[in-house]
Amino acid sequence: MNGTLTLAHKLLKSHKGHITALFKQSLHIPTSHFLQTGFTLSSLQCGTLLQSLTNTKSFAKGQQLHAHVTTCGTLQQNTYLNTKLAAFYVSCGRMAEAQLIFDAIGSKNNFLWSFMIRGYACSGCSLKSVALYREMLSFGWKADKFTYPFVLKACGDLLLEDIGRRVHGEVVISGLESDIYVGNSLLAMYSKFGDMGTARVLFDRMPLRDITSWNTMISGYLKNNNPKKALVVFDMMANSGFGVDGTTLLGILSACAGLMALKPGKTLHGYIVRNNAEFSNKFLRNALIELYCSCSCMAYARQLFHETKLKDKVSWNSMISGCEKSGDAFESLRLFREMVKEGEGPDEVTVVTVLGACDQITALQFGASVHSCLVKKGFGINTIVGTSLIDMYSKCGSLTCSRRVFDEMPEKNLVSWSAMVMGYGVHGKGGEAISIFHAMIANNVLPDEGVFTSVLSACSHAGLVNEGRQIFQQMSSEYSVKPTPAHYSCLVDLLGRAGRFDEAYALIKSMEVVPTSDIWAALLSACRLHQNVYLAEILEQKVFEMNPNGVGAYVCLSNIYAAKKRWDDVERVRAMVRRKGLKKPPGCSFVEVDKMVHQFLVGDTSHQQTKDIYAELESLKRRLKEAGYKPDTSSVFYNVDEEAKEKMLWGHSERLAIAFALINTGPGTIIRITKNLRICGDCHTLTKLISKIKCREIIMRDIHRFHHFKDGICSCGDYW
Repeated sequence: MNGTLTLAHKLLKSHKGHITALFKQSLHIPTSHFLQTGFTLSSLQCGTLLQSLTNTKSFAKGQQLHAHVTTCGTLQQNTYLNTKLAAFYVSCGRMAEAQLIFDAIGSKNNFLWSFMIRGYACSGCSLKSVALYREMLSFGWKADKFTYPFVLKACGDLLLEDIGRRVHGEVVISGLESDIYVGNSLLAMYSKFGDMGTARVLFDRMPLRDITSWNTMISGYLKNNNPKKALVVFDMMANSGFGVDGTTLLGILSACAGLMALKPGKTLHGYIVRNNAEFSNKFLRNALIELYCSCSCMAYARQLFHETKLKDKVSWNSMISGCEKSGDAFESLRLFREMVKEGEGPDEVTVVTVLGACDQITALQFGASVHSCLVKKGFGINTIVGTSLIDMYSKCGSLTCSRRVFDEMPEKNLVSWSAMVMGYGVHGKGGEAISIFHAMIANNVLPDEGVFTSVLSACSHAGLVNEGRQIFQQMSSEYSVKPTPAHYSCLVDLLGRAGRFDEAYALIKSMEVVPTSDIWAALLSACRLHQNVYLAEILEQKVFEMNPNGVGAYVCLSNIYAAKKRWDDVERVRAMVRRKGLKKPPGCSFVEVDKMVHQFLVGDTSHQQTKDIYAELESLKRRLKEAGYKPDTSSVFYNVDEEAKEKMLWGHSERLAIAFALINTGPGTIIRITKNLRICGDCHTLTKLISKIKCREIIMRDIHRFHHFKDGICSCGDYW
């Protein structure tokens, strides 16, 4: 008590004038009364004033009153006033002050114990809350319906399942399980434990439910990754005649987004619009934007986004992420620029999304600018952001930057190591990928299915057959990782690319899992590489039966026939594609110049520099012919004359992108291009020659891998 008296005297000295005004304002007591009594208040008056300050959480004024009652002696041996004062500090979240007063009270009551337990549970000190509950029981006090909800909350927050179930047993013995407030707290606790089965049993047994009961079950299913059951509970809620509130709508919109359930989501949108006055707030608007982005309905999402006057970080992140996931990387980056321009600072979610958009279109300069901005602003490069940077740099063709970020990361997790393995793999550096894989194991990071997929894919791109087979065997024998179809697909691809068709086919026949369409497609792709028409025709039916709508297999088979000039078979396959309504995506290439990404389609004439681009191509054509270049028209899979085939080749999107980059960048600048399809054989040969003639390094990423062209040589060794 001496410590509190000293504090009280200091507060009284500094706030004496304020205290008088406070009493006059709050209790409406005339000034003459204060003068006559020396502004000494009765215990009841102080209690009334304290209750008022507790309700409004007026901490400064409460401190002033505390000082006054202490120095006036009103507080001494006054259990009623001390209890009120402890409750005041609890309501203000000042548990240290509350505990000091609590400890000094000799005769504690249920109200005081419950208030302290509640205070610790709600201020992030859950362990202290549980300990205080046990202390309360040890002194012979019994918990009531005001105590149990916060003890259960503390157990749920700490994931103390054993203690939580024991408290549940005590609730049952006390006969309070049917209390709606206690029942709702039990539902919330079990949902935090991930035990939705028990939560559902309790929910079904509840004699009375309120909107909190329903919302707790809906949010519980959502947090435990079961949006379908969340929608089932919502249907039950609607059939029971319960009205919904904003919390309900937010939960159900989240469930619809998770399930990509557009129809019920639009129904809810209509309900929100009809009840605009009550429900149209920024949280629901953001949830609707997220719903439409998840369902790839970007037009609806954009409309809602543009109608939002006060956009917050969640609004921006939903739109930026929605555009990135729907493949519109350009719009994603544009929105990011607009977000920064309007003064909304990016967070971790924004950064990871934007870096993902950068690697879609090889926007290396843009991605590097984002990285630079993070460093300048002191944004911590944590494991998630660091891994995204590794991925972005490697997919944008800069393995050096990717490795630098990797080496500088203070903490690496399994995903970080896997990203580096994959980065080396897609660049054809299989040896380095295996080296990183072994370094990961040496650092006591055990590989999982994903890492093995990355390292096996790296072996495939580099043609490391023996190494790949050995790692495949080690999966189950040393690391207890059971091979999945993805691993078999990598190994089949590795053997097929090496021309070991018999071994690859035998592997498929001996697999412990049912072969997927991807496994058969991997072998079919190897048939294209080695022009193995015989095996391709055997595989044809299997691939088409298992994936009838996958246009890639049809294109691959058509190209195999075209290379052998079997035009009737080419037309037969193309007729199948037309009947099924399938379409091959048009060739498209991206190139970044001065942080702006330019897009080119096959035969594109829409660019503002079209004349200069085609003039540059004509100049290249002359120089290449002088260097001995002869077009390989076998890459054109159409039954037309040679002149028409040559013209088609010169309209390929990657050639337009190279010409544009040569015009707009200085000597020695590395040219980085991304193509959405496999680079054709003739473009591969031509790019090697351009790199030599123009003394330029050209890094090209196609759908399979990276090609580093320099001095007339490609890093893939013509093996892709």
